[in-house]
Amino acid sequence: MTDGYIRTLAATAYVWAWPMVNMHNRRVAFSQVPEPGVMGGVMPCGPLNEIGMLTDYVTPEERFVACPNQDVVYGFGILSLDLEPAVVQVPEITDRFWVYQIADQRTDAFAGLGTQYDTKPGHHLVVGPNWDGDVPDGIVSVIRSSTDLACCIPRLFMDDTDEDRTAIQPLLSQISVYPLSRYDGTMKTKDWHSVPTFPRQGSGDGEIQWVDPAAFFDVLPAVLDAVPPLPGEEALYAWLRTLLDAAAADGEVKALLDEVAVATDRDVVHPLFHWSNVGTAAGNGWTAPRNSAEFGTDYYTRLAVARTNIFVNTPRETTYFYNQRDDNAADLDGNRAYRVTFAAGQLPPVKGFWSLTVYNQHHFFAPNDLVRYSLGTKNTDLQYGDDGSLTIHVQGEQPGGAPFANWLPAPTGQPFSLYLRAYWPDDEVLNGSWSPPVIESVDPVN
Repeated sequence: MTDGYIRTLAATAYVWAWPMVNMHNRRVAFSQVPEPGVMGGVMPCGPLNEIGMLTDYVTPEERFVACPNQDVVYGFGILSLDLEPAVVQVPEITDRFWVYQIADQRTDAFAGLGTQYDTKPGHHLVVGPNWDGDVPDGIVSVIRSSTDLACCIPRLFMDDTDEDRTAIQPLLSQISVYPLSRYDGTMKTKDWHSVPTFPRQGSGDGEIQWVDPAAFFDVLPAVLDAVPPLPGEEALYAWLRTLLDAAAADGEVKALLDEVAVATDRDVVHPLFHWSNVGTAAGNGWTAPRNSAEFGTDYYTRLAVARTNIFVNTPRETTYFYNQRDDNAADLDGNRAYRVTFAAGQLPPVKGFWSLTVYNQHHFFAPNDLVRYSLGTKNTDLQYGDDGSLTIHVQGEQPGGAPFANWLPAPTGQPFSLYLRAYWPDDEVLNGSWSPPVIESVDPVN
């Protein structure tokens, strides 16, 4: 093989497999968790085939997954279905939006558990691609994953009020995931306030580095063994195995692969962190992926989403809009002030809820004194104009002459981005006929 051929094929392998290597490394991390709890006091976690649950919104210290929201109470766990199937317990939830995302190693979702699916409460069984065991009595449904590695992420909407924080707790206590061997047909409960805290993994201001370019090609063989090819990918698998065989036989080839991994991470993966490179144009400077968690062979979007905000829902569950540029096409700046105005009757058309979130340059919350990182349906005190419009003020300092409740604090002195979520969107969102409003740059209001 020539160096040029090796470089080309190695870069292709890096782009194609980056999300699956990411998932593989998360599984390795969760295999060390001894029992359900929270990592660093902020990230729910559990051993393989179990989950942890929060009891309130996620906090700014979380670095396990970029772009968390403060509209839902999260759970999270990694499933290893090669060990045994996992029982997913769903309480009866009648008065709030909820969805359990279950995604495979490719980060494609496949379960369909949530409000919009009219899911029955009880016990649902998630099995691997090759499982052929007996289904116990009392199991509501059997959900088959295309890969043995999967993740489960319950999300329950919660108003930002003390009353709703209290009302949601009995539901949270009934959310659980555990191995099939522990199933006895009863609805188990757990006090998620009384779980242990484990040390935080990683350090720094950005998301934990789940993909190390220097180790990428050491992990790739395990990914090829674990993830069955999609129809038409068989030749790609054979192609990549010839590359790995050459590297195993020749140290110089392996060194070249590692060099290409570092360069591809820098030149291809890193630029995807800017929202303008994620999804397609959605109007007024916003972009939106239209096939979230249903990527199939759209390797570009799968990679872009995995790099920026992995574990998104499908568009029918949630449509996401991203923007980090104002109406002058300039990047958003925490030293400036902005307005986002929804005209009367033009709030995001949803059956679930919507929110507008501000993220810092690392796609996490920038701490502020108000502990306010998003505004939307959860906020019952938003004030509307006389014409029925809603204006959200995004800036570092409190705006004078504007409703305090409509102020979304921006990280002063830092670049930032805005992110709009439409949970259980109406057709106007799905077909692109509705767009988020322009981000208007204005002089700071003091």
